[in-house]
Amino acid sequence: MRRPYTPALSATWLAVLLVLPLLVSGHMIEVPASKKECFFEDLHVNDKMTVTYQVGGGGHLDIDFWLADPEGIALGKHIKQSTGTVSITAKKDGRYEYCFSNQMSTVVDKMVSFNVHGVIYVDDEDIVSPIEREIRSLSHGLTAVKDEQEYIVVRERTHRNTAESTNERVKWWSILQAIVLFSVVAWQVYYLKSFFEVKRAF
Repeated sequence: MRRPYTPALSATWLAVLLVLPLLVSGHMIEVPASKKECFFEDLHVNDKMTVTYQVGGGGHLDIDFWLADPEGIALGKHIKQSTGTVSITAKKDGRYEYCFSNQMSTVVDKMVSFNVHGVIYVDDEDIVSPIEREIRSLSHGLTAVKDEQEYIVVRERTHRNTAESTNERVKWWSILQAIVLFSVVAWQVYYLKSFFEVKRAF
């Protein structure tokens, strides 16, 4: 049986909508070489969870990622990816674990930025009005926008680091070329000078 629509209830949903972006968790972690970092979320049947991630620094900007159900069965797995998204709908109650693994690297640490957000399942009978559907849809849209913004920030940081590294290499390569050039010129001047001095001696 549907509950009657009331302005107070609508205001409650609006408050939830405004607070929801703050509840979406965003993290930046460092995964040491030959190690993995794991996290977990407790879900109930039909709850939804989405994990998005991106490698922001280290090596070839790749990481292994997997998400497993309470029985340890992999629901999503990525190998040596720089960015990815995994979405699941819980089929059972329990603790769902997701891990970032840098075990393929023995030297380089990796910086990983990731977001986790979810939707708590609510039976259709508990939906009281069309405005609540719109609020939920808008909240999902805000979450997607937040994820995209954080993705852009990480990509910008990665590109900036790449550009700065390239500029540094170009600078040192130019310095090396100048040193080699001046060395060759000095050797040629010395050789020609010694050649003419030998000719004068005869």
